[in-house]
Amino acid sequence: MDREQALEIVKEQISGKRYIHTLGVMESAIELAKQYGVDEKKAEIAAIFHDYAKFRTKTEMKDIIDTHGIPADLLEYNAELWHAPVGAVLVEKVVGISDNEILDAIRYHTSGRAGMTKLDKVIYLADYIEPNRDFPGVEEVRELARKSLELALIKALQNTISFLLNRNQAVYPETINFYNDLIMKQGDEVYGE
Repeated sequence: MDREQALEIVKEQISGKRYIHTLGVMESAIELAKQYGVDEKKAEIAAIFHDYAKFRTKTEMKDIIDTHGIPADLLEYNAELWHAPVGAVLVEKVVGISDNEILDAIRYHTSGRAGMTKLDKVIYLADYIEPNRDFPGVEEVRELARKSLELALIKALQNTISFLLNRNQAVYPETINFYNDLIMKQGDEVYGE
């Protein structure tokens, strides 16, 4: 599937503002893929489809979570997390993309998980730093992304986890697992040892 076909499919599923976000994620993902040795085409397609299910109803997403082997504990956490694994299911079933690397990058772009591949990390980070994002801390993560994929992800996760904690919101365990995995693998670089 080429870029134009993919964008046309996605454009029918999301709002105009979300489409602009998607274009920004696509551009950021391609740049990060080039920089960090990731397949650019896979990064492009995963980025285009990352929010495919964003505007599905909670009822529809809950039904898909219940019937497609997505961990049920996800339903206990913020519904903002749901569209990623639901999107992976729909992109496979409706769009016909069967590449597991692309599907996993879509599946984990909101929660993360331990053992993320470079493609997974690129999509997660591209979603966070795309040029239309404007919130406290994003510039620092953009700067770090020019130097280290892992250090940028660690900072993005610190920001996200702090945001949730400051609002007395639960943090999905896979997000903590992702953070811990990065810290344990990057300890010397993080602490300057």
